[in-house]
Amino acid sequence: MNWMEKNFMPVAAKIGSQRHLVAVRDGFISIMPVTMVGSIAVLLNVFLRDLPNSWWGPGNAFVQATTPLISVNGNVYFGSIVILGIAFTFALGYHIAKSYDVNPVAGGVIAFAAVVTCMNQSAVFDYTLGGVDAGALDTLKDLGLNVALNGENVVLSGVSNWGYLGQAYTGSGGLFTCLIVGLLSSMIYVKLMLKKITIKLPDTVPPAVSNAFAAIIPGCIAIYTFGIVTQICIATTGLYPNDLIVEWIQKPLLGLSQNIFSVMIMMFLIQLFWFFGLHGSNVMAPITEGVFTPALLENLRVWNETGSTEKMPYIFTRGSIDAYCQMGGSGITLGLLIAIFVFSKREDSRAVAKLSAPMGIFNINEPVTFGMPIVLNPLYMIPWLLVPPICAMVAYGFTAAGIIPPCFVQVPWVMPVGVYAFLATGGNFMAALVALLNLFISFLIWTPFVLLANREQEKNS
Repeated sequence: MNWMEKNFMPVAAKIGSQRHLVAVRDGFISIMPVTMVGSIAVLLNVFLRDLPNSWWGPGNAFVQATTPLISVNGNVYFGSIVILGIAFTFALGYHIAKSYDVNPVAGGVIAFAAVVTCMNQSAVFDYTLGGVDAGALDTLKDLGLNVALNGENVVLSGVSNWGYLGQAYTGSGGLFTCLIVGLLSSMIYVKLMLKKITIKLPDTVPPAVSNAFAAIIPGCIAIYTFGIVTQICIATTGLYPNDLIVEWIQKPLLGLSQNIFSVMIMMFLIQLFWFFGLHGSNVMAPITEGVFTPALLENLRVWNETGSTEKMPYIFTRGSIDAYCQMGGSGITLGLLIAIFVFSKREDSRAVAKLSAPMGIFNINEPVTFGMPIVLNPLYMIPWLLVPPICAMVAYGFTAAGIIPPCFVQVPWVMPVGVYAFLATGGNFMAALVALLNLFISFLIWTPFVLLANREQEKNS
């Protein structure tokens, strides 16, 4: 333990405070209102449209009566989840610039513009030719048009148009591009600002105007850099940067995150950092937010398009962590509190448990973590490190087997055990039962160590 404190924890502390990783974490936190309102819209439509359609058949009277509200939720989804990537880009650029004490608003705007510069600007789609008889199909083909029949309609294929931003770039599918391009463009802007490569105006000019002019040269260089990069990608590969990043970075990283061992190691590391007094969730936030949040949002997009959980690509998402592995807080200390109430004979432990229980129900466990204490306490080290990985394995197994759906709705983290899983899976009761099962498993693992604490007190007395 002394070796860990001396050699491992200083490195972990530096990682946790590294400004670029902190900016990524803060960027995801900043867009939480947008993510949350989009998730609420999807969740409401689950209960207003999807479940009633499955219970009473499509187009039933209830769904028809609530159609205006369903449409409102669709508008909210379009204004939140669909533009989530570019919203994150602005937040990331803002926090990067702020960490270097340069104009943060300009940093966000420049990052936003650089990301849009990298996007495909054209759409290719099929267009239904209204009023054209199916008998005219051969004549249209003779004219060189790429047409086909879709039922009784004649469809013109391969229609393209300029000036289009697809949700594959602006939403969850473009998050990695937004992260990479937003980070690099922000750093170009920041470095040029710090080197004073700016337009300088007299001191009599208002600060707002002066700051805007100061960002012109760094902003132009940053945005043009990615305009050139985009053109090089198109010329050499025929693909836009977003497509290359998705294929070569995003898919491999998300695929790696879906390995059960990767999930268990991540949960173990969160607990390990916490044990030594570091905020494990914050230290690991670049992974939990940067990798598992895009997985959740991609599942959400698939649900909104298909209305099915069977086609969701990712088993374990950001919501899975809170739903199944952190009930009562890190370490599933709600199970510890129950074990203390049932078996503990120690007055100090019971006193801490009584004070911690009301907050523990809502996943706030600092009172028990530092009041028991669990931090740097060898007595509770083993269950603290093992409970979340084991519960992650259980939840992963149920999800991979198709017994419960993946988490795809972002829910406030203060939701009690079972309620979070129910909402995060779109109203699945079995998911709530799995969360309660994990709570019971945590209780079983914590109990022997609570009994051991009783014996320790007896020996000391």
